[in-house]
Amino acid sequence: MAEEINEPDRVPGAPHPRETPALIGQEAAETAFLDGFNTGRMHHAWMLTGPRGVGKATLAWSIARFLLATSDPDGDDMFGAPVLPTSLHIDPEHPVARRISAGADPGLISVTRTPNEKTGRMRDQIVVDDIRKLTGFFQMSATDGGRRVVIIDAADDMNTQAANALLKMLEEPPERCTLLLITHQPSRLLPTIRSRCRTLRLGTLNGEQMHSAMVQAEVEADANAAALAELSGGSVGEAMRLSLLGGLQIYTEIVGILGSLPNMDRARTLRLAEAAAQRGAEEKLDLLFTLLEIALARLARTGATGQPPQIEAAPHEASIMSRLASTPHQGRAWADVGHEAMARARHGRAVNLDPAALVLDTIFKIQGAAAS
Repeated sequence: MAEEINEPDRVPGAPHPRETPALIGQEAAETAFLDGFNTGRMHHAWMLTGPRGVGKATLAWSIARFLLATSDPDGDDMFGAPVLPTSLHIDPEHPVARRISAGADPGLISVTRTPNEKTGRMRDQIVVDDIRKLTGFFQMSATDGGRRVVIIDAADDMNTQAANALLKMLEEPPERCTLLLITHQPSRLLPTIRSRCRTLRLGTLNGEQMHSAMVQAEVEADANAAALAELSGGSVGEAMRLSLLGGLQIYTEIVGILGSLPNMDRARTLRLAEAAAQRGAEEKLDLLFTLLEIALARLARTGATGQPPQIEAAPHEASIMSRLASTPHQGRAWADVGHEAMARARHGRAVNLDPAALVLDTIFKIQGAAAS
């Protein structure tokens, strides 16, 4: 029986980017695109870059709705100069917006990783056949001379053959067609692809913007938005994962255990390890190690700068980290411990060591550093 296939361009538990009505915290990128549109300097290919989860896909779908629903800015007519758009927003009741929401607009195609026909499992790459299907899309006549838009999410996922096929299309771009390449790591793309695209860079979100994005996605944030912004590095996608998997509670337990050092709270540590070893807890186990790495990095930074975190992601975090990392020497030691402990943890995950034993081994390694 084939495994259940999740949409590769969607954060589990969150709305798909095509269903996200507002772009939050990325006004600079929106303005840069509108400037190109309004001044007639529209490029045929745009590369949307930035950390994971900051709104690149939301921006791509916003651009797609805008382009398919908005007429070209023309010169003066009998009524004077046209009013140029100042926002990408399109009314959700607009026919184009409704068609895109239903996945039924003929002027738009989205390219993502696809299931393998033989195994039924999701591929880990975008393959050449996924790109070649664009040929037929480009050959279709655009309705009433309208535009066509392609979203590739993520362009980083293309294998070599797929990348070369896309490059040929970029070298001879179809008329009135816009390609939007979402990329988390632009360096993974061919230099010749990057050189044929205009870049829109997206930044991370602050606590207030994070709260607005979480509310829009109908994910509970409340007073935790600042903590989620801290632990997620300003990525709303990662913040959603933290919220949906109880990441703040896990981080609170980690900081509580750190606070008990050098005399480790064994009962609390065992509960944390046992929770991570439960059947079906693989995602939480991965998140636990991510949060352990973040905690150790924040300890190292505290020692290096002499300043604890300005925004606490767990109760008493600042005082605990100030005690454990009061000097630059201790900061360097915590950085070394983090590197070694996380390398051991990744190796243990790769060879399928017992999850509880792996968690305990990691925390005992941290305890040893605190006692030295």
